[in-house]
Amino acid sequence: MFEPRLALASLSGESDAAWARAVEDHVGAAFLGGVALDEPSRRAARQLVARDRTEFLPDDPIAFIDAQLASLDDAPLRAGINVRSASRAPIREVAAVCADHDALLEINAHCRQDELCAVGCGETLLRDAHRLCEYVETAAEAGATVSVKVRAEVPGISLPDTARWVAAAGADVIHVDAMDSEPVVADVASATDVFVIANNGVRDAATAREYLDHGADAVSVGRPSDRPTVLKRVRRATEEWFTERIEPGASG
Repeated sequence: MFEPRLALASLSGESDAAWARAVEDHVGAAFLGGVALDEPSRRAARQLVARDRTEFLPDDPIAFIDAQLASLDDAPLRAGINVRSASRAPIREVAAVCADHDALLEINAHCRQDELCAVGCGETLLRDAHRLCEYVETAAEAGATVSVKVRAEVPGISLPDTARWVAAAGADVIHVDAMDSEPVVADVASATDVFVIANNGVRDAATAREYLDHGADAVSVGRPSDRPTVLKRVRRATEEWFTERIEPGASG
Protein backbone atom coordinates (compact mmCIF):
# COMPACT_ATOMS: atom_id res chain seq x y z
CA MET A 1 0.00 0.00 0.00
CA PHE A 2 2.82 2.39 0.94
CA GLU A 3 6.29 2.40 2.46
CA PRO A 4 7.43 3.34 5.04
CA ARG A 5 4.39 2.28 7.03
CA LEU A 6 3.79 5.76 8.41
CA ALA A 7 1.08 8.13 7.19
CA LEU A 8 0.07 11.69 7.90
CA ALA A 9 -3.56 11.92 9.02
CA SER A 10 -5.66 14.78 7.66
CA LEU A 11 -6.16 17.94 9.68
CA SER A 12 -9.08 20.00 8.38
CA GLY A 13 -8.03 23.25 6.79
CA GLU A 14 -4.33 22.51 7.32
CA SER A 15 -3.43 19.35 5.41
CA ASP A 16 -2.63 20.46 1.88
CA ALA A 17 0.09 19.54 -0.59
CA ALA A 18 2.57 22.02 0.90
CA TRP A 19 2.05 20.42 4.33
CA ALA A 20 2.82 16.99 2.87
CA ARG A 21 5.82 18.26 0.91
CA ALA A 22 7.38 19.74 4.04
CA VAL A 23 7.91 16.26 5.55
CA GLU A 24 7.71 14.05 2.45
CA ASP A 25 11.00 12.29 3.16
CA HIS A 26 9.77 10.88 6.47
CA VAL A 27 6.46 9.21 5.58
CA GLY A 28 4.94 6.78 3.11
CA ALA A 29 1.54 8.44 2.71
CA ALA A 30 -0.24 11.70 3.41
CA PHE A 31 -4.00 12.23 3.62
CA LEU A 32 -4.91 15.75 2.56
CA GLY A 33 -8.20 17.36 3.55
CA GLY A 34 -10.79 16.95 4.73
CA VAL A 35 -12.60 18.53 1.83
CA ALA A 36 -16.36 19.10 1.72
CA LEU A 37 -17.64 18.10 -1.72
CA ASP A 38 -21.32 18.99 -2.01
CA GLU A 39 -23.44 21.93 -0.91
CA PRO A 40 -24.74 20.42 2.38
CA SER A 41 -21.23 19.46 3.52
CA ARG A 42 -19.86 22.84 2.37
CA ARG A 43 -22.61 24.64 4.29
CA ALA A 44 -21.62 22.70 7.38
CA ALA A 45 -17.95 23.58 6.77
CA ARG A 46 -18.85 27.27 6.53
CA GLN A 47 -20.64 26.98 9.86
CA LEU A 48 -17.51 25.45 11.36
CA VAL A 49 -15.42 28.34 10.03
CA ALA A 50 -17.88 30.75 11.64
CA ARG A 51 -16.95 29.29 15.01
CA ASP A 52 -13.23 29.60 14.33
CA ARG A 53 -12.37 26.18 12.93
CA THR A 54 -10.20 25.91 9.85
CA GLU A 55 -11.67 24.31 6.73
CA PHE A 56 -10.86 24.00 3.03
CA LEU A 57 -13.57 25.83 1.07
CA PRO A 58 -12.32 26.26 -2.51
CA ASP A 59 -14.82 27.47 -5.11
CA ASP A 60 -14.45 24.17 -7.00
CA PRO A 61 -13.61 21.27 -4.65
CA ILE A 62 -12.94 18.75 -7.44
CA ALA A 63 -10.57 21.08 -9.29
CA PHE A 64 -8.85 21.89 -5.99
CA ILE A 65 -8.32 18.20 -5.25
CA ASP A 66 -7.04 17.54 -8.76
CA ALA A 67 -4.51 20.37 -8.47
CA GLN A 68 -3.39 19.33 -5.00
CA LEU A 69 -2.85 15.71 -6.03
CA ALA A 70 -1.11 16.75 -9.25
CA SER A 71 1.41 18.74 -7.24
CA LEU A 72 2.30 15.54 -5.38
CA ASP A 73 2.57 13.26 -8.42
CA ASP A 74 6.37 13.30 -8.17
CA ALA A 75 6.54 13.18 -4.37
CA PRO A 76 8.19 10.20 -2.62
CA LEU A 77 4.95 9.33 -0.86
CA ARG A 78 1.46 8.16 -1.74
CA ALA A 79 -1.10 10.93 -1.58
CA GLY A 80 -4.62 10.55 -0.30
CA ILE A 81 -7.58 12.87 0.11
CA ASN A 82 -10.08 12.76 2.96
CA VAL A 83 -13.55 13.86 1.82
CA ARG A 84 -16.97 14.58 3.24
CA SER A 85 -20.18 14.43 1.29
CA ALA A 86 -23.87 14.18 2.02
CA SER A 87 -24.50 12.56 -1.37
CA ARG A 88 -22.96 9.90 -3.62
CA ALA A 89 -22.51 11.77 -6.90
CA PRO A 90 -19.44 13.82 -5.84
CA ILE A 91 -17.83 10.63 -4.48
CA ARG A 92 -17.85 9.15 -7.99
CA GLU A 93 -16.33 12.32 -9.47
CA VAL A 94 -13.53 12.65 -6.94
CA ALA A 95 -12.81 8.92 -7.10
CA ALA A 96 -12.03 9.25 -10.80
CA VAL A 97 -9.60 12.07 -10.01
CA CYS A 98 -7.91 9.95 -7.33
CA ALA A 99 -7.61 7.03 -9.74
CA ASP A 100 -5.86 9.29 -12.25
CA HIS A 101 -3.23 10.19 -9.62
CA ASP A 102 -2.97 6.74 -7.99
CA ALA A 103 -4.12 8.48 -4.82
CA LEU A 104 -6.13 7.07 -1.95
CA LEU A 105 -9.69 8.31 -1.59
CA GLU A 106 -10.59 8.41 2.10
CA ILE A 107 -14.27 8.56 2.98
CA ASN A 108 -14.70 10.46 6.23
CA ALA A 109 -16.91 8.51 8.64
CA HIS A 110 -14.99 10.04 11.52
CA CYS A 111 -15.74 13.71 12.20
CA ARG A 112 -18.21 14.25 15.02
CA GLN A 113 -18.95 17.98 14.80
CA ASP A 114 -22.68 18.65 15.14
CA GLU A 115 -22.81 20.69 11.93
CA LEU A 116 -21.41 17.83 9.83
CA CYS A 117 -23.52 15.16 11.48
CA ALA A 118 -26.66 17.24 10.94
CA VAL A 119 -26.23 16.95 7.16
CA GLY A 120 -25.32 13.25 7.18
CA CYS A 121 -21.53 13.45 7.05
CA GLY A 122 -18.76 12.18 9.28
CA GLU A 123 -19.67 9.96 12.20
CA THR A 124 -23.27 9.77 10.96
CA LEU A 125 -22.05 7.36 8.28
CA LEU A 126 -20.94 4.93 10.98
CA ARG A 127 -24.56 4.78 12.09
CA ASP A 128 -25.78 4.26 8.53
CA ALA A 129 -23.66 1.37 7.31
CA HIS A 130 -25.77 0.89 4.19
CA ARG A 131 -25.06 4.42 2.97
CA LEU A 132 -21.39 4.15 3.95
CA CYS A 133 -21.08 0.98 1.89
CA GLU A 134 -22.80 2.69 -1.04
CA TYR A 135 -20.14 5.41 -0.92
CA VAL A 136 -17.39 2.79 -0.87
CA GLU A 137 -18.93 0.88 -3.78
CA THR A 138 -19.28 4.09 -5.78
CA ALA A 139 -15.63 5.03 -5.24
CA ALA A 140 -14.33 1.54 -5.94
CA GLU A 141 -16.36 1.24 -9.15
CA ALA A 142 -14.75 4.50 -10.33
CA GLY A 143 -11.33 2.90 -9.94
CA ALA A 144 -10.13 4.52 -6.72
CA THR A 145 -8.21 2.83 -3.94
CA VAL A 146 -10.62 3.41 -1.06
CA SER A 147 -9.88 4.13 2.59
CA VAL A 148 -12.54 4.62 5.27
CA LYS A 149 -11.66 6.77 8.29
CA VAL A 150 -13.54 5.67 11.42
CA ARG A 151 -13.40 6.30 15.15
CA ALA A 152 -13.72 4.05 18.17
CA GLU A 153 -15.96 4.64 21.18
CA VAL A 154 -19.10 5.49 19.22
CA PRO A 155 -21.96 4.00 21.28
CA GLY A 156 -23.72 1.11 19.62
CA ILE A 157 -21.17 0.79 16.80
CA SER A 158 -19.04 -2.33 16.25
CA LEU A 159 -15.94 -1.37 14.30
CA PRO A 160 -15.13 -5.01 13.43
CA ASP A 161 -18.58 -5.32 11.82
CA THR A 162 -18.08 -2.02 10.04
CA ALA A 163 -14.69 -3.20 8.78
CA ARG A 164 -16.22 -6.39 7.37
CA TRP A 165 -19.02 -4.48 5.64
CA VAL A 166 -16.82 -1.83 4.01
CA ALA A 167 -14.30 -4.48 2.94
CA ALA A 168 -17.08 -6.39 1.21
CA ALA A 169 -18.14 -3.16 -0.47
CA GLY A 170 -14.66 -2.66 -1.92
CA ALA A 171 -12.62 -0.76 0.66
CA ASP A 172 -8.87 -1.40 0.59
CA VAL A 173 -7.97 0.45 3.79
CA ILE A 174 -9.59 1.16 7.14
CA HIS A 175 -8.07 4.04 9.08
CA VAL A 176 -8.95 3.65 12.76
CA ASP A 177 -8.86 6.49 15.27
CA ALA A 178 -8.61 4.31 18.36
CA MET A 179 -9.42 7.15 20.77
CA ASP A 180 -8.59 5.59 24.16
CA SER A 181 -9.42 2.03 23.09
CA GLU A 182 -6.19 0.78 21.54
CA PRO A 183 -7.20 -2.92 21.61
CA VAL A 184 -10.00 -2.16 19.12
CA VAL A 185 -7.26 -2.15 16.47
CA ALA A 186 -6.71 -5.85 17.13
CA ASP A 187 -10.45 -6.49 16.81
CA VAL A 188 -10.57 -4.70 13.46
CA ALA A 189 -7.41 -6.37 12.16
CA SER A 190 -8.82 -9.79 13.07
CA ALA A 191 -12.12 -9.05 11.34
CA THR A 192 -10.80 -8.27 7.87
CA ASP A 193 -7.88 -8.60 5.50
CA VAL A 194 -7.90 -4.93 4.45
CA PHE A 195 -4.92 -2.71 5.23
CA VAL A 196 -5.36 -1.26 8.75
CA ILE A 197 -3.90 2.12 9.70
CA ALA A 198 -3.97 2.92 13.42
CA ASN A 199 -4.27 6.50 14.61
CA ASN A 200 -4.42 8.42 17.90
CA GLY A 201 -1.59 9.43 20.15
CA VAL A 202 1.20 8.17 17.87
CA ARG A 203 4.18 10.17 19.06
CA ASP A 204 6.99 7.73 19.80
CA ALA A 205 8.28 4.18 19.43
CA ALA A 206 6.15 2.80 22.26
CA THR A 207 2.82 3.93 20.81
CA ALA A 208 3.75 2.87 17.28
CA ARG A 209 4.84 -0.57 18.40
CA GLU A 210 1.71 -1.03 20.52
CA TYR A 211 -0.53 -0.50 17.50
CA LEU A 212 1.61 -2.77 15.31
CA ASP A 213 1.52 -5.44 18.02
CA HIS A 214 -2.27 -5.19 17.87
CA GLY A 215 -2.17 -6.06 14.16
CA ALA A 216 -2.08 -2.66 12.44
CA ASP A 217 -0.34 -2.62 9.06
CA ALA A 218 0.71 1.01 9.51
CA VAL A 219 0.30 3.95 11.88
CA SER A 220 -0.59 7.58 11.26
CA VAL A 221 0.36 10.81 12.97
CA GLY A 222 -2.12 13.65 13.34
CA ARG A 223 -1.44 16.87 15.22
CA PRO A 224 2.39 16.67 15.36
CA SER A 225 2.60 15.83 11.65
CA ASP A 226 4.69 18.96 11.03
CA ARG A 227 7.41 17.89 13.48
CA PRO A 228 10.21 15.96 11.75
CA THR A 229 11.66 14.77 15.06
CA VAL A 230 8.39 12.96 15.87
CA LEU A 231 8.10 11.52 12.38
CA LYS A 232 11.70 10.29 12.37
CA ARG A 233 11.34 8.33 15.59
CA VAL A 234 7.96 6.85 14.61
CA ARG A 235 9.29 5.86 11.21
CA ARG A 236 12.36 4.24 12.81
CA ALA A 237 10.14 2.31 15.20
CA THR A 238 7.87 0.99 12.44
CA GLU A 239 10.81 -0.05 10.26
CA GLU A 240 12.48 -1.81 13.18
CA TRP A 241 9.23 -3.57 14.09
CA PHE A 242 8.81 -5.05 10.61
CA THR A 243 12.52 -5.90 10.35
CA GLU A 244 12.33 -7.89 13.58
CA ARG A 245 9.54 -10.02 12.14
CA ILE A 246 11.28 -10.63 8.83
CA GLU A 247 14.87 -11.31 9.86
CA PRO A 248 15.43 -14.75 11.45
CA GLY A 249 17.01 -14.49 14.84
CA ALA A 250 16.32 -10.78 15.21
CA SER A 251 15.85 -9.69 18.79
CA GLY A 252 12.31 -8.89 19.84
